[in-house]
This record gives sequence, C-alpha cells and structure tokens, in this order.
Amino acid sequence: MTDCKSLSDAQLIKLLKEGNHSSFTEIYNRYNTLLYIYAYKKLQDTDSAKDIIQEVYVYLWNSRENLEIQTTLSGYLYKAVLNRVLNVFRHVAITQEHVASFKEIINDAPAGTDYRIREKDLAALIEKEINNLPEKMREIFQLRRQEYLSNKEIAERLDLSEHTVHTQIKRALKVLRGKLGLILYIYALLTGLLR
Repeated sequence: MTDCKSLSDAQLIKLLKEGNHSSFTEIYNRYNTLLYIYAYKKLQDTDSAKDIIQEVYVYLWNSRENLEIQTTLSGYLYKAVLNRVLNVFRHVAITQEHVASFKEIINDAPAGTDYRIREKDLAALIEKEINNLPEKMREIFQLRRQEYLSNKEIAERLDLSEHTVHTQIKRALKVLRGKLGLILYIYALLTGLLR
C-alpha cells in the first residue's frame, strides 16, 4: 500500500489511472471538505452539496482510466462541482416553470363535473400510493399530512428522533414522486392532496 500523503496531484492522478485505491483516498481527503464548502456556498443546501460531491468522486473513480485533466486536479474537481451545481439550478428552474404552468392549468380548469371526477380519481390514486408506503413511514407521513404535526411533535408522539421523522417524510415524498410521476406529484402538492 502506497503512502500518498506526500505525493503531488500529478502523481496521484497517475496512480489513480492505474486503479490505486490509496491515491483515490488521498484525493478525497485532500479536496472533500473544500469542495463541499464550495458546493454549499452555491446551493445553501447540505444534502444537495453532499450529493454533488459524492457524484463527482464516483465519476472520478469510474472514469479514472480515461481521465484527461487539462488543468490542475483542484481546477478539474472544482469545475466538475460547478457543472453539477449548474445542473441543479437548471433542474430547479425547469421545475418552477412546470409548477407555474400547472398552476395556470388548475386556475383555468372548469369547475364542471368532469373536472371533479378527475380530481376524485387522482385523490384515490394518491391515497392508494400513500397506503402502499412502509408502515412506519406511512404513519409518520399521515401524522404530518392529516394532523399537521411538526417533526418535533411527531417525534414525541412516536418516541423517535426528529432526524428520523425528517428522513422518513423526505423518503415518503421521494417514493410518492417516483410512483406518481413529476406532473401528478406537483399537482398533488399544489392542490393540497399531499399537504
């Protein structure tokens, strides 16, 4: 096992291309905190910043054999983080456009019987997907949705940590979004069906 702490970035890249795990670990240790701070300053979101850094390192390892770094290693890593941050911003902008156009559709929709039937069918579909959530996740989600309890109140009632409650609600929304699709998910949020 090679001691990589004293190696230059260029030497680390050479070893990385050869599949050396120690060089990858040293690159991670050398730049992880700096890249996280950089991503966090841009996004102001801990989870998104961590996800981006993880993506960059996974990509770095998976593409190590064909890695072509034209600048410095730090420059390459910062640019990779910046590109992913910009992708997040693009995704948010597109989602906001969808939400705005969906609000227009909802506001312009006729209040006729056909509309109410479709809304009832959608509500039934959403309920079905909520009922398919794992038991504890469903219980936590329903306490938030039906009784409007805070994470702290749910945690106290179920004797859980607030972090667990937060994580379960976040996972429930992610599962529902995957099952319902983005447009239906946004509709459910806007109309209060997922409240």
